[in-house]
Parts: sequence; structure tokens; C-alpha cells
Amino acid sequence: MGLSAEDERAASPRDEEWPEAEKAEKLARGAALKWASGVFYRPEKLEGLGQYRSRETQRNSSIQSRLKSTVQSYLEGVSAGLEQLRSAAQEVQSLCQDLGAARWALLNTTDRFQGLQQMRALMAEHVQLASVVQVLPQLFSVQEVFSHTLQLLHGQQLLEAHAELMMMEHLRDDILSQLQLRGFSSAQATVLSYFSGLQELNDTLAKQLWDIVGSSLHLVHEDPVLFVSAVRIIEREEKIDNTLLLEATFLPPGRPKGWRQKFYHVLQETITGSHFQALRMDTEGSGLAGHLAKLQKGIVSELRVVKDLMVQCVPAHYNILSVCTATFHQALSSHLQDILREDLDKQALFLLLEWALHVYHSQEMMGHPDLLPEVDVSALGPLMSPELVDQTERKYVMKVKASVLEWMQRTLEVEFKEWFREEEPETDHQGFFQSALPIIVMQMLKENIQVASLITESLRQKVYNMALEELEAFLGRLREALVQCGKEHQKDRSVPKYYMSYLLATLNNNLALSSSVSSLHPDTACREVPLSLRAAFDRTQKKACQLLLEELLLDLQPLCLQLHSRKWLSGSQLVSSMCEVIDKYAKDFSRVRRPVFMGLDQSQQSLEAVFALQELICLKDPALLSLEVLGFITKYPDVSDEHISTLLDIRGDVSKEVQHMVLDMMAQHPQIVPEGYRPIFSTILVPMPELPFCLRKGKCA
Repeated sequence: MGLSAEDERAASPRDEEWPEAEKAEKLARGAALKWASGVFYRPEKLEGLGQYRSRETQRNSSIQSRLKSTVQSYLEGVSAGLEQLRSAAQEVQSLCQDLGAARWALLNTTDRFQGLQQMRALMAEHVQLASVVQVLPQLFSVQEVFSHTLQLLHGQQLLEAHAELMMMEHLRDDILSQLQLRGFSSAQATVLSYFSGLQELNDTLAKQLWDIVGSSLHLVHEDPVLFVSAVRIIEREEKIDNTLLLEATFLPPGRPKGWRQKFYHVLQETITGSHFQALRMDTEGSGLAGHLAKLQKGIVSELRVVKDLMVQCVPAHYNILSVCTATFHQALSSHLQDILREDLDKQALFLLLEWALHVYHSQEMMGHPDLLPEVDVSALGPLMSPELVDQTERKYVMKVKASVLEWMQRTLEVEFKEWFREEEPETDHQGFFQSALPIIVMQMLKENIQVASLITESLRQKVYNMALEELEAFLGRLREALVQCGKEHQKDRSVPKYYMSYLLATLNNNLALSSSVSSLHPDTACREVPLSLRAAFDRTQKKACQLLLEELLLDLQPLCLQLHSRKWLSGSQLVSSMCEVIDKYAKDFSRVRRPVFMGLDQSQQSLEAVFALQELICLKDPALLSLEVLGFITKYPDVSDEHISTLLDIRGDVSKEVQHMVLDMMAQHPQIVPEGYRPIFSTILVPMPELPFCLRKGKCA
């Protein structure tokens, strides 16, 4: 199976040239040896060696024949390719020779090409002249067309006039574009000068169009054809603008005209100028209400015209109803801001807030059944911004505050004058003194809060807070008036004549105001009275009570100075006089409503205790002291033994035996202080008894 030495020598040069072939041959030999060793590893297998050799010989012959056939076909293809390359090289060489000959021929005919260039220039000039000849009739008739177009405009034949105007503009623009294309820009000035009449016609047409647009709301009633013609002309110009802008090769002078935007602008200016150029007097006093009513009626009327008539006269993409609605909305918003810059009174501010927040969106205006559902201002935002509403509400509250302050001051002045009248204050059905002060004050505050609630909840809360603040300030001024009245009374106790009665009426008024504050706010959850206002009511009540007690003390002072005097001990009518004074005041105090009367009643109880002490002191039969003291301690259970002992010592006629008997009786009948009892004697300290004065080595005095 191995190769012979000759084969190896013959193969060696090839192996040197083709190392891959050597490697492949080695691999093949190794594979053959491996196969042979696997087949002929037993002696009996050697018998079929001849068969294997003949079979392999046949297979090798077949493979070699196929290889030879393949190589032969490849060689034939290479031969054909070489033949084609040889033919192509010959053709390229021939072509190069022909191109060289053509080059020499062209070089020899240069002079002839120069003649052709002159012919080309002549031909271009001929084409230009032919174009000019074609438009010469139109050029010669330009001035005549201008005159005719002007006549059409004066006769309001707008569509015909615009058609001739477009024809002249097209002629001019075509000439200008040709000049620009051929580089004759210097000649454009001559063309523009020749067609200068176009600008005058264009301006005249534009003026008529904008006059028509400005009167469109009336024309759609009277002559809708004229308005429709104007809209058609505007649409023609808009299409021409769009076409020229899309081509972007040549833009004639005056383009784009933008007449559709001008249409919107003129319409908006017309709406703004016809409704929102109010004079100063229209924003003051009752003129503002008339001005707003006129605006309301005019806006609704014109929007109905737009919705019912104008929409049918313009293309749908104009959205003319939406444009007019937005114009009215924005112009009205700016107009209200201009009005609010003025120094308006509270009625004017209230009217503006009510109109902007309620009337504007109601069925009486933008929510009118004739305008719905096409007109919808909800998407345009509020007529007054939240910031402007808050600012206006604060201005309104300031104006109301000034008015309330003025009214309260006048009311207090009237009340102060009534205190000096020569007759008692009026009484209610229960006999309590009172005046019209609480009714006037609370009615004024309630009305302002109710009016504010018609606008917004925030305005109602602002006015409510202001009302509480002003009521607190009013109570302070009321206290000052009480002090002033008290000073006048101290100078002359006969002035005012019914000083006590009006002080009692003031207490009742203060209580009426205090009980009515919670009713100012309609929401029960927000009726809590501020602590500062409660304190103001308490200070006013205390001031009136102080003046009452001072008046009582002034009447009791001369009588109190006589206590513990010989005249008092001799059994004079001093205590009876004190009782009469106190009874008189107690009767007057009963004209005060509870709980103020309870405070005054405490002072009365203290005085009643003084009267009870008077009876004990004035008792003529000491033997009855035990019984009287038992009744006294039963009525006043907080009295102590020290109090009774001091009281008996004051009498000066009670023996030690009687005194011990009274104290033993008190010990046998201890008293329990009931709940709700107001202590009187427990707050009175008993002074220590004086020690007896003794001489040395002598008896004590």
C-alpha cells in the first residue's frame, strides 16, 4: 500500500510547491492504514485481499476519470475567456483610435461652434420678443383696465373688479418673474412704475372690504350678498398667497396679503370698538348698571345674528361663531379690568361681581337658549381670574367696612344723645329696659352678610369676619361712651336724669348683641364667637356694672359713714334708709335680663345680709337672740362662731351667759352649706380680739 521510491522522488517537487497536498496525502495514508489494519487483522481475512484490491483499483480509475473530465471543462472555459479578453482588447484599441480621430475633427471645427452660439442667442431673443408681442395688447390696455376696475369698485361690483385686478397682477407678476429669471432685475423698477396703479386699486378694494367686514353684523340682515362677495374675494387672495408660498420661487411685491387674518382683526376691532369704549360716567353710580345691561343685551343680540346668519355666509373652517364668542369674552374681560381700575363704590363693586360671576353665565346672557349649544364659554376660562375676584372682593369688603363704621358711629352718637333725654328708655313686653341699638347694629351686619352671600362663599366669609371685627371695635367705642357719660354724671348727678335706667338698658343691649352674634353666620358649624369678641362683651358688661355699683355706693356712702356711730346705736332710721336705697336699686336691677341680673343679684344678696345683721343688732330683747341667731345661720350657713361673737360684742348689751347660750345653740345645730350656695361670710375675716389692758400688781380692767 506504500508508495515507491520513484513515486516519492516524483512527488517531492510537487510537495515542496504544495505543502497542503503533502499534508493531505499523509492524512490519506494514515486513514488507509487504519482501515487496512481494521479489516485484515485476522489471517482468514487475507484471502479477500485480491477482491479488495480490484475494487479499489476500479474506484480509483473512476475518480481519476471524473477529475480529468472536470479539469478539462475548466480548461475549456479558461480558453474561451482568454479568447474574449483578446477580442475586447482589440475593440478597445480600435475605439481609442476612433476617439482620437473624433478629437482631431472637433478641434478642427471650433470656429463653426462659435457661429452656433450666436444662433442660440438670437433664438432666445426671438422667444422673448415673441412673448412680448403676445402680451403687447394687454400691456397697452393696462390703463384702460385700471379705469374700468376703479369704476367697478365704485359701483360695488367687487367680484368683477377683483377678477380684473387679479388679471393685472398676474400679468405684472409674470413679467417680473421672467425678468428675474433672465437676470434683468434692473428692469423691474420700470415694470413696477408702469403697474403703479395696481397699488391704488388694491388699497381701494381693501378699504371697501374692511368697511364691509366692519358692518358685517348689519349686512347679513340687509345685504348678505355684499358680505359673501367680500368673503369670496378674501378666500381667493388666501389661495393665491398659499400657492406662492408653496412654490417659493418668486414672491411678487405685496405678497402675502394675509387678508384672512386681516378679516379676523377687523371683525375683532369692530366688536371691541362698538361695545367696550365706555366713557368714565358709564362706570360710576347708576350709569354702570345701565352700561352692563346694554352690554348684556347687545352681546346676546349680536351672537344670535352670528349664529343664525353670519355662519351661513362664511366657510365652515372660519369658525366664525367661536371667533366672535372668544372676542366678546376677551374684550369683556379686559373691559371689566379697566372699569375696576376706577375708584368704585361698594354698589358698583357688588354689581360687577354679580354680573361677572352669575349673570354672564346665566340664561339671560351666554347661557341663553337661543345660543346653546353652539356657544360655550366654559372653555374660554373665567371672565374674571380668581386673583382679580379676590382683589375685587377685598375692595368691596373695605368699602362695606367704611360704610359699617360710619353707620355704627352714627348709631352710637344717636344712642349717646338719647342717654341725656328727659324720659326713660323704652321697655320690651317683659318690662326690661332696651333701645334700638342692637336691632340697628345686627340688622346692618346681617344685611351686608346676606348680600355678600349672593356672590360667593368667600365673599360672605370675608364680610362675616369684617362684621365681627367692627362689632368688637364698636363695643370699645361703646365703653368709651359709657365712661364719658359717667364723667358727666359725676359732675352733676342730675345729668343724665335717667342715668341708671340707660345703664341698665346698655346692659340689656350688650346681652342682646352677644346672643345675636351667632346668628350672623347661616352655617351652624361656623357660628363660634371669637375669644376676642367674647372678651369685648365681658368688658362692656363689667364697665356698665361697675358704673351701676359706683352709683349705688355713692347713694350708700353718706349712710355707711354713720355706721357704728352713737346715732346708729341709739336706734335711728339709718339702716331703714339703707334698706330703702338698696330696695330701690334692687327694683331697678330687676329691669335687667339674666344672666346680667344674676351678677347684680349677688350684690343685692350681700346687702340683704347687711339688713339681717341690722335686725340682730337692733333686737331689743336679748332673750330672743338664740332664736334669731338660729334663723340667721339657717339662711347663711357659712357664718362662723367668730362672726356671731363679734356681732354680739358690737351690741354691747349681751351678757356672758346669753353669749355662751347662743354659741352652745350653734354647736347643737351645725349647718351644712348646700350646693350652689354663694358664700358671703366665709370671705370676711374676723379681726383678733384686743387683749385686756392690765396694771402691775393690780386687777385687769
